[in-house]
Amino acid sequence: MAMIKRLDLWLLTVLSAALVVASWRGWLPYSLIETFGFVTGAASVYLTLKLDILNFPVGIANDIFFLVLFAQARLFAGAGLQLVYLILAIHGWYWWLYGGPQRTALDVGRATRKQWAALILFVLLGTIGLTLTLRAVNGSAPVLDALTTVLSLAAQYLLNYKLIENWFVWITADVIFIYLYRTSELRLTAILYVIFLCLCIGGLINWRRVLRAREAAASAAPGGNVLREEAAHD
Repeated sequence: MAMIKRLDLWLLTVLSAALVVASWRGWLPYSLIETFGFVTGAASVYLTLKLDILNFPVGIANDIFFLVLFAQARLFAGAGLQLVYLILAIHGWYWWLYGGPQRTALDVGRATRKQWAALILFVLLGTIGLTLTLRAVNGSAPVLDALTTVLSLAAQYLLNYKLIENWFVWITADVIFIYLYRTSELRLTAILYVIFLCLCIGGLINWRRVLRAREAAASAAPGGNVLREEAAHD
């Protein structure tokens, strides 16, 4: 398994380097900033799918590239989102390492009803407020820019706590992102989000497998079913 994982990373590195060189040499009609955003973004989501902690440092690099790219495209909410992502990436990095019982590595879990209620309220109010702000600063796509920004923050919150529902929110956001970036002439970024969408589906499948195995082990332990029912109703 370790050899397969290493081969995956090497292949990802070689393909990423090839894209960067092709962009730098002018063989592809994309800027270096957009290309770097593409390769770091794809790598970050792939590493997240694999539950690899390296997704956070790679994601931080991705945030920096997209901050510049979106600011140039006047997608101000998307640009500002990258600054928030930087902070959240540091938080998530720490939490994945020490957020479990007795400061151990965090396990995959499920969101509670209270968390879902809070996130739904956040998405509704956040989208309305951010849309008004973006219209005031003449953003190019205020409603979709605001909605995708707020959805992404909600998804990142769930991801930081390793809650499997993050993938459902990311999938919803990615579908909207694909349309937004295609209409904003960020074609390579739109393609990237198609890849993100596919990776998110893969992530959901992989995390669900891991979670079901852990829940099965917990159910087999004495009192396991009782503990699971109490956690689900928190």
